[in-house]
Parts: sequence; C-alpha cells; structure tokens
Amino acid sequence: MGRTRAVEELPNIEGVEHRFVPVGEIQMHVAEAGAGEPVVLLHGWPQHWYCWRRVIPKLAAAGHHVVCPDLRGFGWSDAPRSSYAKQELAGDVIALLDALELQRVRLVGHDWGGFVGFLVALRAPERVSELLALSIIHPWADVSLSRLARDLPRLPLLVYQPFVATPILGPLAQQLPPFYDLIFGASGGGRIWSREDRHAFTRVLREPARAEATSRLYRTFLLRELPALARGTYANGRLKVPARLVIGGSDPVLTEASLTGYESHADDMAVEVIEGGHFLPEEHPDAVADRIVAMRAG
Repeated sequence: MGRTRAVEELPNIEGVEHRFVPVGEIQMHVAEAGAGEPVVLLHGWPQHWYCWRRVIPKLAAAGHHVVCPDLRGFGWSDAPRSSYAKQELAGDVIALLDALELQRVRLVGHDWGGFVGFLVALRAPERVSELLALSIIHPWADVSLSRLARDLPRLPLLVYQPFVATPILGPLAQQLPPFYDLIFGASGGGRIWSREDRHAFTRVLREPARAEATSRLYRTFLLRELPALARGTYANGRLKVPARLVIGGSDPVLTEASLTGYESHADDMAVEVIEGGHFLPEEHPDAVADRIVAMRAG
C-alpha cells in the first residue's frame, strides 16, 4: 500500500493536528487547524499538505476549520498502485468529506489540486460552496495542437512530464537526489523554499512508492487525460459552483490567454491574474488567504 513514515516525522506547524482517515481502500493523512467554517485545501505536485504552511495560520485565525489532506500517493497518505487519474483523486476527496462529515465546504486547490477541485465541484456541486483554483488549467482549456503551437516557447518547461511518466526510468530517476534538487531549484529555489522546506517535500517524494505514484499520475495524464481534454471530454459538463481561477502574472506556463473557453460552461466563474509565479500559496500567502476568507460561506 506504500504507507509513509511515522507522524513524528511530519513537518511541525503550531496549532496543526494530524490524523489518518480511512477512505475506500486507502488511508489519507489530514492536517487540520482552527475551528469554524470548513475550508479544504488541496495541494499539487511536487508537494503535499505542507505547501499551505503560510496560509493555514491566517485562515485559522480568521475563524476557519482548515483541512489539508495529502492526496493519494503524496505526503503521508497511502500510495497504492492505481491509475492516479484525476477523477480517482476527486473521488477520494468526496469520500473524505463523507468520512469527516463535512457536508459543504469552501474548496481550494493549487496545481493538480486545483484541477481535482474542478472535478469535485462538477461531480458533487452540493458539497462545494465556492471553488478557488490556483495555477492550473480548467477542464475546458484549449489543449489542441494549434493552441500548444502558440505556446511553444513555454513547452520546454514541461519536459519533465514525459520523463517522469516513463515506466521504470521515471520512478528510478526521482529517487536520485539530483532530480528534485533540479525541479525545486528551477522553480524558484531559495526565493520560495528554505533548505528545511525543500527537505520536507523531497524526502517523501523520493520514496519508491511515491516516485511510482508521480510516474503514474503523469502517465495517465499524458496518455489518457490530455487526449480526452483535447477531444472535449468535459464539453457537456456545467460548473454550477461559483469559481475563481487565479494565476500568477509570471507563471512560467500559464497565461490569461490560455485560460479562455470556460465562459459557456460555468454559471459564475472568473480568471484573475495576480503578482507571482506558479507557487502562489508560498509566494503570496496573504493574497491567497484574503481570497479564501472572501469566499462565500457554506
């Protein structure tokens, strides 16, 4: 099942408590803080719950029950040999809401957590009062060859995806120190993360089960989900939940122009560009926390 280290080795944040919750065939690790209106924060790759460390105290102080799960294959949650399809991850989140008896939440996601957030809102709109997605495409983004051609100068930044998706080689490479040193260094290095922060992420990512999980996450995306997006797999889906998609003006891959196409598929959605790059919860935690606090209550 690929279970991780003991709770004693979790990064420490004052006021944050940890528990493991049975969700289907896995156990999910959940970090929690505060009390009040529930807010669920979903991380992306290559991180886990700790990416919210600068946002959690602000939300708890504002009177929120902050819930930060590790998605399957990440952090301290189980890492089974499954598909890691984003719909599978969305199903885990909905099941987690059931297990925690959270009927309706403010849902926030960064990177893959943001895309999973869209899928949760599409599948179970009654469980989400409002969605905030950070630094990710939406389900109706244009990923056609013509669109990709227009973004050609940015595509080399995504070369890691087919590399980590490669069976055997991808997981093995991730277990070697240079791989994540390069990934985190290229993403901002010391400007965003201290040595301790980087260690908190990389020591877990290099575990064999988690390296395999990342490989499957991207293999499924490149071979199944990306072609399905290009074919319009969500063309008949309608987002009824109020949503905001926020990207950084200096995000290395995403631009406002690349995020059109949602207008006819969402009742109430907007795209916003703010200062920052890709890792907004860590680069601009105040801006992220302010937008979460301003979200409508359940």
